[in-house]
Amino acid sequence: MSEQLRDHTTLRLGGPARDFVTAGTEAELVEAVRRADEAGEPVLVLGGGSNLVVSDDGFDGTVVKVATRGIEPDVEDAAPGGPSSCGGVMVTVAAGETWDDLVARAVASQWVGVEALSGIPGSVGATPIQNVGAYGQEVAQTIASVRVWDRTLRGIRTFANADCGFGYRHSRFKADPGRHVVLDVTFQFRQGSLGAPATYAELVRTLGVEPGGRAPLQDVRDAVLSLRRGKGMVLDARDHDTWSAGSFFTNPVVEPELVPEGAPAWPQPDGTVKTSAAWLIDHAGFGKGHGNELASLSTKHTLAVTNRGSASTADLLALAREVRDGVEKRFGIQLVNEPVLVGCDL
Repeated sequence: MSEQLRDHTTLRLGGPARDFVTAGTEAELVEAVRRADEAGEPVLVLGGGSNLVVSDDGFDGTVVKVATRGIEPDVEDAAPGGPSSCGGVMVTVAAGETWDDLVARAVASQWVGVEALSGIPGSVGATPIQNVGAYGQEVAQTIASVRVWDRTLRGIRTFANADCGFGYRHSRFKADPGRHVVLDVTFQFRQGSLGAPATYAELVRTLGVEPGGRAPLQDVRDAVLSLRRGKGMVLDARDHDTWSAGSFFTNPVVEPELVPEGAPAWPQPDGTVKTSAAWLIDHAGFGKGHGNELASLSTKHTLAVTNRGSASTADLLALAREVRDGVEKRFGIQLVNEPVLVGCDL
């Protein structure tokens, strides 16, 4: 019987894979992708499945599940003030590691820079593709290099941070989808007991610090996990608000004159302004829980489009399309989906 992709995505949606391979080592990962490419087979590289919307028809090709493991610091859990603390610690992490496991390890080891990214589902290998970020942090701030299998050149390449093309929820890997299979990511963390300066207003308030203030790493992690749980953004099989792909739409970056009166506005270096997709959705008339018994916006957070238990991918996309088109009609701003669509479109 074919492997059902709904069993491998956080939305719990997606039809069968024609072929399904689990790669537990880097060699197995490279070989599975290389073999499929040489046979002219379509390939879907699957990590934690937290950023995928897969068609009800499934995937007519080879799905390669990345199950590699390993978190390797250059100095094993060096204590702050020890021999590596002046330049921080370099930590190389296999692509198949669970992202939040890495964050928990970082907090416990006093590695600074990803504590505000607690509770995000998915794998480490997916984080540089999307330049995952939340609560004022993004992985681009701590990634030193990304090592990949280049499917076009058919070889292993290493990209330094400056060569990754990182931007808001963007990278060179996202710009050329499918070409680069992430093998591992090397992070450079500062060391210490306090988290990075808190700049995100909601986190600042929760921590009770001044903007730019710092709090103990574990306090930051606990605060972020609490905030995310309140929005249905920490996976819980019992809570259908978490049967989602996280934030379905990115915050749009537009010309200043397009920002509606009263909407949040974050000026960008190039003169554009980033505004809040959640605000636009809510003020276009799509409140928490909008939808039906199959698919709805989260009852906790308007940015998440959720499977209420028995939705199809078609049901979910119909709701996402309604919201996207409603925001454009109301404000003239077209929202862009954050998750990757496989075999379907919006």
